[in-house]
Amino acid sequence: MAVATPPYASDALAEGTVDAVVIGGGAAGLNGALILARSRRSVVVIDSGSPRNAPAEAVHGLIALDGTPPSEILRRGREQVRQYGGRVVSGEVVSAESAAPSADGDLRFTVTLADGRSITARRILVATGLKDVLPEVPGLAEHWGHSVVHCPYCHGWEVRDEPIGILATGPASIEHAYLFRQLTEDLTYFTHGTDLDEDSRARFAARGIRVIDTPVTEVVNDEDGVLAGVRLADGQVVARHVVAVAAPMQARTKGLEGLGLPVQDGPKGRAFASGLAGATGVPGVWVAGNATDLVAQVGASAAAGALAGADINRMLAVADTDAALQGTAEASPQPATR
Repeated sequence: MAVATPPYASDALAEGTVDAVVIGGGAAGLNGALILARSRRSVVVIDSGSPRNAPAEAVHGLIALDGTPPSEILRRGREQVRQYGGRVVSGEVVSAESAAPSADGDLRFTVTLADGRSITARRILVATGLKDVLPEVPGLAEHWGHSVVHCPYCHGWEVRDEPIGILATGPASIEHAYLFRQLTEDLTYFTHGTDLDEDSRARFAARGIRVIDTPVTEVVNDEDGVLAGVRLADGQVVARHVVAVAAPMQARTKGLEGLGLPVQDGPKGRAFASGLAGATGVPGVWVAGNATDLVAQVGASAAAGALAGADINRMLAVADTDAALQGTAEASPQPATR
């Protein structure tokens, strides 16, 4: 399901120690990097080039940028980070771990890329985003981000009044159905082996939501490759133009195991645990965006990145002052002793 963004020129990986490495070049990572770069911090963004929303034609629900292609938002973001001296490096992180502290006791981390290059950073912002775990139904993944959707706020207006099917994955799909019922009067709920209690069935009936308990075996296309419906285990094809899936979500954690970041499981999936401004239980490491907030849209992810970037800069300022004070004390002449 991974879709790459259009290729772009990668900056050279900085030498020496940088103030911050941002792992992930999406909205959260780029906005965090922007705040740091504007604070005159040396910052490097490591971008694997496979954001979750790459298949989508446009970002919606984001004031002033509604309808803008995701790739265009990222292109502008990279340019703006670079405008203030930040670097954006194309690469995949395979390991990130603590390193020996500096002489004055400041934190250090080593981040290594798949091609063997590495960089040392004082602080890390993890903004790797998430991956959607789609049901293993043939034909489903190929329409992901177009006729197979997940978010009523990201895609809802575009699929309004269409015949929509909810492919249930668990309890979260019940609320999903209520939200998509707001967008169409023709809604069918496929339980697909999940439980649906009698109260929910009564509520669905009251809203005119059809329930089908026969499992779905595949997504069916028309002769032009357009989603036309779903085939059931009994062979029946139910015509649908759109399928909505509340797929479980998982933060992208590959390559970050060495940081020892705490994770938490919730009703929507698994994410990195974080506190105020994205601070984690690991000193020197922050997280922002979908890696810690699974349901955050682009605007919320960007805002979280900005908060994390500001907090990183604040903590670096404290560390810089501590180091300066220590240097002053060491340079001061010691009183003579008798």
